Amino acid sequence: MTFRLPNAHQAIIEDNKIILYLLSDTHPVGRAKAAYFKNFGFGAEEWERLRQALLDHAGTGLIVTKAETKFGMKYIVEGELSCPDGRKPVLHAVWFVASGDNKPRLVTAYPVRRG
Repeated sequence: MTFRLPNAHQAIIEDNKIILYLLSDTHPVGRAKAAYFKNFGFGAEEWERLRQALLDHAGTGLIVTKAETKFGMKYIVEGELSCPDGRKPVLHAVWFVASGDNKPRLVTAYPVRRG
């Protein structure tokens, strides 16, 4: 049985999650991710493109892991990311739904390593 992210149509990605983290050349952790995303045609000047691609990913990808925490549910969604350069790398996106809420919020995203 396969599952999709609950309420993906209500998913939230904070602007700063993209601007100051996933596309930041200076963030200690984010800069490696920024290099990855920029390699596929995403850029800081059009950061909304990455946000939309991740929202689309949330709606089409499949949950590969879910875990209940004392704060809510954590989901890891795997699927292809549609990129500006036409490629579609497989990506993991981590989403969190806080207790008492139903809207998933993006935590992070990273490439799937195979093999």
